[in-house]
Amino acid sequence: MSTPANTKAVAIIGGGPAGLMAAETLTQAGIKVDVYDAMPSVGRKFLMAGKGGMNISNAEPFDKLLSRYGVGLATLETSLSNFSPEHLITWIQSLGIRTFVGSSGRVFPIDMKAAPLLRAWLHRLKTSGAEFHVRHQWLGWSDQHQLRFHTPNGEKIISADITILALGGASWPTLGSTGNWVELLNDKLVKIRPLKPANCGFDISWSSYFVERCAGEPLKSVRITFTADGLEHSQKGECVITKTGIEGGLIYSLSSVLRDAIDTMGYALIYIDLTPDIDFASLLKKVSLPRGKQSLANHLRKQLKLSGVKSALLHEVLSSAEFSDPIRLCETIKALPVKLISTRPIEEAISSAGGVCFDELDEYLMIKALPGVFCAGEMLDWEAPTGGYLLTACFATGHRAGLGALAWHNKSTH
Repeated sequence: MSTPANTKAVAIIGGGPAGLMAAETLTQAGIKVDVYDAMPSVGRKFLMAGKGGMNISNAEPFDKLLSRYGVGLATLETSLSNFSPEHLITWIQSLGIRTFVGSSGRVFPIDMKAAPLLRAWLHRLKTSGAEFHVRHQWLGWSDQHQLRFHTPNGEKIISADITILALGGASWPTLGSTGNWVELLNDKLVKIRPLKPANCGFDISWSSYFVERCAGEPLKSVRITFTADGLEHSQKGECVITKTGIEGGLIYSLSSVLRDAIDTMGYALIYIDLTPDIDFASLLKKVSLPRGKQSLANHLRKQLKLSGVKSALLHEVLSSAEFSDPIRLCETIKALPVKLISTRPIEEAISSAGGVCFDELDEYLMIKALPGVFCAGEMLDWEAPTGGYLLTACFATGHRAGLGALAWHNKSTH
């Protein structure tokens, strides 16, 4: 691919979905780009996210999808409108990857895998003029405003007219998202909200007996309710008991408000409804039925299908006397209190919250204090639950930054 003589050097730092989408946007416009990544290969976190089934986006109504992004919505809306889930699905299909919509509205590649999509994408990027430089860890800028990289062959200095930073947050650092860029941008006086775990598990002081019996067990078909600032949050689903506490989809969906409550109060008190499809009156009626010679445990198992981890949870919070009181027992079945004392470390989280504040950026995600330097993806100050929302916003902000870089390129070459 020939490069015009007046082209500007474009460096994209970070080879995840946001960085690769920025590269896609630019190369499809005929601009050569160089992509730098600290890892031995690009897209490592993307591949890991696809191991359990590549949930690439979500097909729910757009207004509802926007609501998933909380405080980041106002600034993300333009990016998501210009590169919506529909645009994303069309783009995936242009790579020869078919998709389908699951019963929950989640969008998946037809084979549920990330690797074929990434292979096809990288082939197109390379064919279109993208050059990849792996094992290049970004060290910031030199005194002459050049990009510094640590490489296996020592430090390397790169001159770039336009830079797109897509370095991720601070979750899963072994796959490249270390959060080390925070200090580098702080040195440039860029305002950054502290990085925190999102879509994360929480610590609970379980008894050793409960841990031995239930660690690793799924807690299915329950409802968790939590109240903060007078607002009740309630979700139905399933989660998993761990040695240190609790995690899983249901917990992740509430993790932002639970995390913020712990930051403010030092703990978060949730209530678990073990039988969300049975109202209290019906529950009490079933529990109060004569049980003859049956043990209470067998009675609860037969009448309510309440056994295993759910039964163990009841024993975790109720005394023997309380267990024998039908009203107290039913109250606890419908609202079992569990105290969350801390988040799991950010390194274990699926994603992270915090990042570059949006008021530091222009409409195309360029850092106002650093003309020609754009940001995209999870290093921006937003968060979202799992369900395709994380990747959708990474792709959308990568596309937006790519458009901004393209406009900046064209402006500076004319």
